[in-house]
Amino acid sequence: MTAVTPFRVEVPDADLEDLRARLRRTRWPEPETVTGWEQGVPLAYLRDLCAYWADGYSWRAAEARLNSFAQFRTELDGLGVHFLHVRSPHEGALPLLMTHGWPGSVLEFLDVLGPLTDPTAHGGAAADAFHVVCPSLPGYGFSDRPAEPGWGVERIADAWITLMSRLGYQRYAAQGHDWGTSISTLVAQRDPRHVTGIHLVPPLAPPDPATFDDLTEGERVALAALEHAKEWEDGYSVQQATRPQTIGYGLVDSPAALCAWLVEKFRSWSDRESALGRDESPDDPESVISRDELLDNVTLYWLTGTGASAARLYWESIRRIGEWMTESTGETVDVPTGCSVFPGEVPRPSRRWAARRYTDIRYWHEPARGGHFAALEQPGLFVDEVRACFRALGR
Repeated sequence: MTAVTPFRVEVPDADLEDLRARLRRTRWPEPETVTGWEQGVPLAYLRDLCAYWADGYSWRAAEARLNSFAQFRTELDGLGVHFLHVRSPHEGALPLLMTHGWPGSVLEFLDVLGPLTDPTAHGGAAADAFHVVCPSLPGYGFSDRPAEPGWGVERIADAWITLMSRLGYQRYAAQGHDWGTSISTLVAQRDPRHVTGIHLVPPLAPPDPATFDDLTEGERVALAALEHAKEWEDGYSVQQATRPQTIGYGLVDSPAALCAWLVEKFRSWSDRESALGRDESPDDPESVISRDELLDNVTLYWLTGTGASAARLYWESIRRIGEWMTESTGETVDVPTGCSVFPGEVPRPSRRWAARRYTDIRYWHEPARGGHFAALEQPGLFVDEVRACFRALGR
């Protein structure tokens, strides 16, 4: 029950050939009736991407990258969980629990694992070293898919606390974005004796009505972005929060449907404005995240059959997350906290809004570039933020 066993990714050739065959048999709809992405992923873009997925992309490269890091599985609260555990060569490294979100995976962190665990080999100082533990959420990647309800963010946080104890870490920090923001926050609230601090990208905190008569320009922009997201971007969340099983049939049976469902969010939530001046169009997600990186993540969801199980986390927990984003619940987070608010992110709370929930903010920075997938979009900046945060928190 408590065994930690080594794990390697070894996808059978037959699974990859089945994927290619399904892509080649895709039944396509007619084109959108507008120009651009207003109605969703444009037909021409998706057909081109899926053609490359079928005949140009290689999953084996991503598989080899994953297998270059130490991977394991263990049972937590009755569920098998996959995780990366990359130890630093530096004595005194701080254990760091990193949690991904949807529509991402542990693949988002591959470019930052080296600099975080071995900073002297990447232009940093040994004092900034971390032992990194990066689990795949239940129902995601190579973790098991829950067969019963109840695997919400609270239960995941408790499982992560057990994982860190099982690995022998009595003192550790937590870092996360998307679902990882809430899970890292809950880990800190539930295990304050062992958690030295947390780094959130970004923190989840509601706008403060008491500031509405004296809003900063940044706060006005943040409120407008929340309204835009509610009207134009949140359809995926409503579907996954209410009927994840219904959308799940398409996500598990059709690679083209899965690709459109996930890639739309990589495009919407990334910082495409930073791509202005590049050769690629800033309207294209590949102006920020490479085509192979997009397909690495989509292929992981496909090969593990986790389109439906990943969506169910919204059914379990998005209402709770919505409360933390829009309502003052009175709950506080009292561990030392650092926050990085990237410009392409939604939500983007101000520091004074966040301080009502997080009572000990010791680091706050708003980088010039980056979006929701900061570790993937801007790995160098992300590493700088993590290092600076935990320096400020006293490690």
